Amino acid sequence: MANPKEIIVPLLPLRGLLVYPTMVLHLDVGRDKSVQALERAMVEEHLVFLVTQKDMSVDEPAEEDLYRIGTLAKIKQMLKLPNGTIRVLVEGLNRAKIISFADQEQVYVVNIESYSEEYEPDLEDKALMRTLLDYFGQYIKLSKKVSAETFSSVADIEEPGRLADLVTSHLPIKVSEKQSILELFDIKERLNRVISYIQNEKEVLQLEKKIGQRVKKSMERTQKEYYLREQMKAIQKELGDKEGKTGEIATLKEKIEAAGMPEHVEQTALKELDRYEKIPASSAESSVIRNYIEWLISLPWTNATEDILDIHRAEKILNDEHYGLEKVKERVLEYLAVQQLTNSLKGPILCLAGPPGVGKTSLARSIATSMNRHFVRMSLGGVRDESEIRGHRRTYVGAMPGRIIQGMKKAGTINPVFLLDEIDKMSSDFRGDPSAAMLEVLDPEQNHNFSDHYIEETYDLSKVMFIATANNLATIPGPLRDRMEIIHIAGYTELEKLEIAKGHLFPRQLKGHGLQKSHLQLRDDAFMALIRLYTREAGVRSLEREIASICRKAAKIIVSGERKRVVVTEKNIEEFLGKPKFRYGQAELEDQVGVATGLAYTTVGGDTLFIEVSVTPGKGKLVLTGKLGDVMKESAQAAFSYIRSRTKELNIDESFHEKNDIHIHVPEGAVPKDGPSAGITIATALVSALTNVPVRKEVGMTGEITLRGRVLPIGGLKEKSLSAHRAGLTKILIPKDNEKDIEDIPESVRNDLTIVLVSHLDEVLKHALVRESK
Repeated sequence: MANPKEIIVPLLPLRGLLVYPTMVLHLDVGRDKSVQALERAMVEEHLVFLVTQKDMSVDEPAEEDLYRIGTLAKIKQMLKLPNGTIRVLVEGLNRAKIISFADQEQVYVVNIESYSEEYEPDLEDKALMRTLLDYFGQYIKLSKKVSAETFSSVADIEEPGRLADLVTSHLPIKVSEKQSILELFDIKERLNRVISYIQNEKEVLQLEKKIGQRVKKSMERTQKEYYLREQMKAIQKELGDKEGKTGEIATLKEKIEAAGMPEHVEQTALKELDRYEKIPASSAESSVIRNYIEWLISLPWTNATEDILDIHRAEKILNDEHYGLEKVKERVLEYLAVQQLTNSLKGPILCLAGPPGVGKTSLARSIATSMNRHFVRMSLGGVRDESEIRGHRRTYVGAMPGRIIQGMKKAGTINPVFLLDEIDKMSSDFRGDPSAAMLEVLDPEQNHNFSDHYIEETYDLSKVMFIATANNLATIPGPLRDRMEIIHIAGYTELEKLEIAKGHLFPRQLKGHGLQKSHLQLRDDAFMALIRLYTREAGVRSLEREIASICRKAAKIIVSGERKRVVVTEKNIEEFLGKPKFRYGQAELEDQVGVATGLAYTTVGGDTLFIEVSVTPGKGKLVLTGKLGDVMKESAQAAFSYIRSRTKELNIDESFHEKNDIHIHVPEGAVPKDGPSAGITIATALVSALTNVPVRKEVGMTGEITLRGRVLPIGGLKEKSLSAHRAGLTKILIPKDNEKDIEDIPESVRNDLTIVLVSHLDEVLKHALVRESK
C-alpha cells in the first residue's frame, strides 16, 4: 500500500450501494447536496468521494450517518434525465479515508487520504487467489445468478486486491459486510475474508438445493398419491363399491358412542353401521341405512334440561304472561311442588279445553318457560293417518319417523313441554285412526316404551310433559279423553278482557306497529266499547285484531303529520273502526209474550239464545224452525207434552193442541243448534204464549226438562253465566243439581247476577213469568 495522498474533494453519499476501486457503474443522483457536489466536481478535477450511508432511510445524512472509509472516484460522464435526476457514470480509483469535513452547508466537502494499491503478490497471495476463484466457480454453478462470462472476466485479473473487490461485488451479502471488505487495506486479510463469505454463501446455496429437492420429491409423491387416489375412485365407481367410506364410518361410530343411547339401541346402531360399510354406495339401501343411523344419533337419549322447581318464580312468570286462568296455574304449581318433594314424577298429560282465543297455546309456552324446559308444538288439526304419529316402516320409499319422534329431535332434550295442539281436530279414514295411536303416547303407564315404526327401538316419553288443547271435548274419543286431565278454560269476563287488553294486547300491538305510549292512548271507556260493541267472543283474538286496526290508523295519522298524539275514547272510536258491529246487551228492552231468553254453550264460549213461540188457529201442528238438532227437537216435544199434561194447573184450554198450530222458532237460523239444556226455556216460552203472560226481560235460564217437569243439570255453567252477564241479564235460573258449579263463576259476575236454583218447571215459571200482583 503506497503512502496516502491528502486531497479535498466533494462527497457524494450513497444509499444501499457501495463502489469498489476499478469498478465502473452508473449512479442516479437526485438530492440537492449531491447534485451540487457533482457540479463542483465537474468544475474542478472531476473527482468525487463516494461513501455509503449507515442508514439508507436518512434523507439528509450528517457526519455521524456516514462510514469513514469510501472510494475516490472519477466522473466519466454526466446526463440530466427528464425527471430532474442526474445519471452519472463513475469509475472507482482508490480507497480513501475521511480526515475531516471542510463544508456541510450547501455541499459536502471532505478532506481525505487516498491510498493507491501497488502490490506484488507472493505465493501465499496466489494460492489464496486460486482458492477464491475455485470457490467462486463453484458458487456460480450453484447460484446460476452469475453468468459464465463474468467468471471469465474475473479469472483474468492478476491483482489480488482487485480480485477480492470484484468477487465481493457479485456476492448477495449485506452492505455492511461489503463495507467491511472495503475497509480492509491488508490484501491477504481481505482475500481470506472474501473466501469465508463465499464459502458461507456456497453452503447456504447447497442447503437451498437440498430443501428444493426434498420439496420437489414431496410434491411428486403428493401428485403420485393424488393420481393413484383418483384411479382408485374411478375403479371403485366402475365396481359400484363404496366411495371413500372409511372416514365417514369412523365419524359415525364416534357419534353413536357419544349419543348416550341405551345399550340395546347402540348395538342396533353399530350393527346397521356395519351393514352400511359393506353395502355399495350405489345400492338404494345404502342411503336408507345412513338416514336411519342419522336419526338414531340425532335423537336425545339422555340430554335433559334441569327443571327450575321454584314455585314463586313459576307463579310470577305465569301471572306476568297471563291474566286469570287460576285453575291451570294452580295445577302447574301443584306439579312443581310434588316434583320438588319426590324428584321423580312422570310427566302429567293435561288437556286445556276451551273456546278459541282464550290463550291455551300461549299458556303452554309459559308453562315451559316457568319450568325451564324446551317447548315443542305439534298441530294435530286434520291429521288422519296413523303413520303421522307412529311413522312409516323403513321398507317404504321415503319413510320417516312420526311427528312425536320428529318433535323430540327438534326439542333436543328428553324432558320438553310437548304441546299437542287441536287434539279434537284429528279424524280417521282407511289409513288408520291416529287417535288410537295417540293412546300409547298419552298413557303414563305405556309411554316409557313408545314404539315408532321407523325407529323400531323403544323410546322413553315418560319425562315429557304433554299438554293438549281442544275446543270441543265431544269429538275426542272416550279412551283418549280418559288418559288426559281435563282443565276447562272458559271465556273471560269483561273486566278480565279489559285487564288483558291494557296489560298485554295493547303494549304488544304498540311495539308491533312501531308506536310509543306517547303516540297512542286508549282510554278505559274505549277498551270497553271495543269489548262490547266490536267483538263478541269468549277469548280475546278478535279484540287484539281491533286494537291492531286502531294502531294502524294511528300510525297513518302520525306519519302523515296530522297529529303527534292520538287519543281514542268511546266517543271517537267510530272514526277508527266504523259503526259498531254488535249491540251491547242482548236482553230484551221490554217483557214480551212468547219470547224466553235461554243460555247456550257453543264452541266459542257461552251465548244467549232467544226462543220465540207463536200460537195461531189451525189443526194442531207443531212446527220447529231455526236449524235445530235432534236433541233440541226432542226437548221441544217433551216440553209440549208436559204442558198438555198440566193444562188445568196452568190455566190453559185443554184442547189447545187441537185448535191451534204452534210454531217454535230460534233466531239465527243459519247457525246449527243442539242440546237438551233449552228444555225449560222452550217450556217457558210455550206457557207464556198459551197464557198470554209476558216473560221477564231480565231473566235467562238453562236446564233440561223431563215429562214430569223436573229440571235436570246441564254443563258449561260458567260460560253460560258469562254470556248472561255480557248480555245485561240480572237473574239466571239454573238446575239445583248445578249448585256445586257456582264456585266456577267469577266473583265479579256472581255479584252482578241473581242466581236462582230450580228443580221443577213450576219454580221456573214462578220466577220467569210476570204475574199480576193479587
